[in-house]
Amino acid sequence: MTDSTGIDPEDTKIITLARSARARNGVAEGAAVRDETGRTYVAGTVELDSLKLTALQTAVAMAVASGARSLEAAAVVSAADAPADADRAAVRDLGGPDTPVLLAGPDGTLKSTTPAG
Repeated sequence: MTDSTGIDPEDTKIITLARSARARNGVAEGAAVRDETGRTYVAGTVELDSLKLTALQTAVAMAVASGARSLEAAAVVSAADAPADADRAAVRDLGGPDTPVLLAGPDGTLKSTTPAG
């Protein structure tokens, strides 16, 4: 089922969560993933001297660390024009090549949906 914007409400939820993480942490990107049970994991960009992860890599790592076996969908909120290859690879590793990666702008507007593949 989709809402008035044509987006599944569960996908709208992870975009909203990703946008909130970006704003709350004052980082360049926010991300959220939904696992096979419907649980969500939310993260922002990690930039330490010894560790650098994109927001989506961090969200995938959180899902794995929490026992997720697969992903239904992933969302990243960014000013970028396309999801990074490294982000798609992380989603593909856990969710498979058909897992959708939603890219939304900082205002939360969906820009694209790309298979992780």
